[in-house]
Amino acid sequence: MQLMKSGTTLAVYLINMDHAKERLHSMDRKIAAIGLTFERVQAVDGNMIDFPIKEFRESSYKILHGRRTIPAEVGCYLSHIECARRFQLSGAALALILEDDVSFSDDFVDSIDISSALAEEWDLLRLTTVSSGKKFPIKSLGNGRSLAVALTREKGAGAYLINKRAAKWFTERLLPMKLTFDIAFDLEFLAGLKAAFVFPLPASQVSNHETQIQNNLAAYKLPRWRYFTVLPYRGYLEIARITFRGFRLIRSRLA
Repeated sequence: MQLMKSGTTLAVYLINMDHAKERLHSMDRKIAAIGLTFERVQAVDGNMIDFPIKEFRESSYKILHGRRTIPAEVGCYLSHIECARRFQLSGAALALILEDDVSFSDDFVDSIDISSALAEEWDLLRLTTVSSGKKFPIKSLGNGRSLAVALTREKGAGAYLINKRAAKWFTERLLPMKLTFDIAFDLEFLAGLKAAFVFPLPASQVSNHETQIQNNLAAYKLPRWRYFTVLPYRGYLEIARITFRGFRLIRSRLA
């Protein structure tokens, strides 16, 4: 745990597989270069899970996601939940959760430090994405970046901040797993929480490291008729996302 310039206490968790030594060494250098220290969280190896487990609801995953069980996705999901659990037991006010393929801008720490002073604006602060949806600024950070709201689905969970409210949502409401993690935690509005991006993004998931999850996804796809359940659910989520976040955007612009 470390004390930021703003006076906020921050815990930093890095998710890393035991065999991914090169990734760990790379992240160790990058995190040290921006002046932070971290606690390594041993990533759950999905290939070592003896299914079924109570933390994963396979039937719901098939209905809502349209895929067979991908062990690596289950491992990733449970690894992020473990970070939230550790944060709940810590004395820190905020947690920075990182996957081990992230790079940082020079003003990364300043950006999250300034954002921590705007705690009323967010419970979950996203710092990376692998999507390209438009971000709508709601509050200037004064350093060329803003807090922003996205009205479209944004995937990727390489780097983000959470407060204790969001951590409780992770551990109490996001289990058992029914969706991939980056989809599930993009639904904060259904729990009455607020999410925002720092935009332009102060970190990136573009990496030379080979993906540990997204290999051969076609092999896990179910027959097309499964999308008779998937598509209506996705439609509902998109309408809800635009509605909840849209009202928030309007309120912020009128304030």
